Amino acid sequence: MNGQVCYEKNTRIQVGDEIVVVLPEEQPLELKPERIPLDILYEDAEIIVINKQAGLVVHPAPGHYSGTLVNALLYHCQDLAGINGILRPGIVHRLDKDTTGAIAVAKTDRAYQYLQAQFQTKTARREYLGVVYGVPPGETGTIDRPLGRHPVDRVKMSVVPLEKGGRTAITHYKIRERLSNYTLLHFCLETGRTHQIRVHCQFLGHPLVGDREYGSGRSVGVNLPGQALHAWKLSLIHPVTQQLIETFAPLPEHFQKLLSVLRDRSR
Repeated sequence: MNGQVCYEKNTRIQVGDEIVVVLPEEQPLELKPERIPLDILYEDAEIIVINKQAGLVVHPAPGHYSGTLVNALLYHCQDLAGINGILRPGIVHRLDKDTTGAIAVAKTDRAYQYLQAQFQTKTARREYLGVVYGVPPGETGTIDRPLGRHPVDRVKMSVVPLEKGGRTAITHYKIRERLSNYTLLHFCLETGRTHQIRVHCQFLGHPLVGDREYGSGRSVGVNLPGQALHAWKLSLIHPVTQQLIETFAPLPEHFQKLLSVLRDRSR
């Protein structure tokens, strides 16, 4: 600024100040296959459904250019490259880094187009299990609140009115098990917005246990990698056979331990 290197992030500028920004040259991004273990729930020549583990980023993004699900898929599926672009080959939908469970990937262009259409028309069905603080009202419910970027923290999402840029987001839930001051909920998504279940639970006043961004972050006595949210069931129509494919992802060990601890407490 004004010929001097500006180190302070809270430096105030004045009218007439000269600001010079130097951008580094772009570096070509080359995705490399990596031998990362995959828990495969279903696979054939057209599609593959993975039970994603916690901590695994789905596709490369700033700060995560390796060690992603895409890197693992490129190793496992030799001809995946090029389907839906360079950075997200075969990726039809996604799960947050610490959300576990079923995620479908297309292995051919035909499968990609067909699966993408199913998610857009809501004929593909995604069902989740999650543990929240407190007990939501009623046995079932629907959260219909539009979502958009948080007005201050642009990394996060929040409830944003449609007239201010929010997009329609609808989450259905029902109580699976009451665990004293915690509840195991079964979620069905009508839409698939970023962080949808997490933000809707926060809006409901019952955030997901272990959610560091949208919850309290307080400990429940179990070492969780993140939010207690698991993509339990994925149902879709096969792009070639037209048969219904239903996959069930077993609960990860940390999720089972959480339920066990909460059940013991509720007794």
